[in-house]
Amino acid sequence: MECYTPKEIPYNALNTGIRKAQMSISQMIILGIMAGAYIGFAAEASTMAVHDFSTVGVGRFLAGIIFGAGLIMVVICGGEVFLGNVLLWVGFLEKKITAKQLLRNWLWVFTGNLIGAVLLAWMMNASGLWKINDYMSGAYALKIALSKVNLTFSEAFFRGVMCNWLVCLAVWMAYAAKDVTGKILGIFFPIMLFITSGFENSVANMYYLAAGLFLKASPAAVAALGAKTGSLTVSSVVINNLIPVTLGNIVG
Repeated sequence: MECYTPKEIPYNALNTGIRKAQMSISQMIILGIMAGAYIGFAAEASTMAVHDFSTVGVGRFLAGIIFGAGLIMVVICGGEVFLGNVLLWVGFLEKKITAKQLLRNWLWVFTGNLIGAVLLAWMMNASGLWKINDYMSGAYALKIALSKVNLTFSEAFFRGVMCNWLVCLAVWMAYAAKDVTGKILGIFFPIMLFITSGFENSVANMYYLAAGLFLKASPAAVAALGAKTGSLTVSSVVINNLIPVTLGNIVG
């Protein structure tokens, strides 16, 4: 496999960032929706795979192996994901991207990601797949959402920092590759590390938290979980998780 040198990678990141900053609003929203759904597919598949796994560490590792498919699809198929687009900061520092262009891209891509992730969560709820294993798959998805809204602000923030440190490294390594195989390998390992570690990804959380809100309305899933779900609300989703995690992702 051929790859670019460490000195060449920043130019790839810069040129890609300039192109992204010049996209129309409709392009950013549509490509953002696609990316939100791709990340959602990775999240739901990892949930389905490990929902009845008894060993937490090994289960997280398995989820990490599966989850990398989300960003791989984004990078290779051309979606726009907020976490990777934080790297437009490089163009801003080089004075090739204005503050207005930077914030415009983040806003519309984040919006598209949210639409795509919530859409997939709604489709999963409508599919009946959460009934698998006597609703234990649904209960596990609900448990994930509850755990995320019960983090403290600092816990969510620092998990967000470490997450996007690794996600940006994954994107950076993809910029180093000259072929698809290289991009896949470059993305796989940092994503596996962040999922196995339990860090917080704002786009993945759009899916996880939306799935939890839908499942909260299912008496069977709540009964299978055997825990109170009152702390899972739209306001707790935004205030307790998405805000601190997104801020952490930007810092990361």
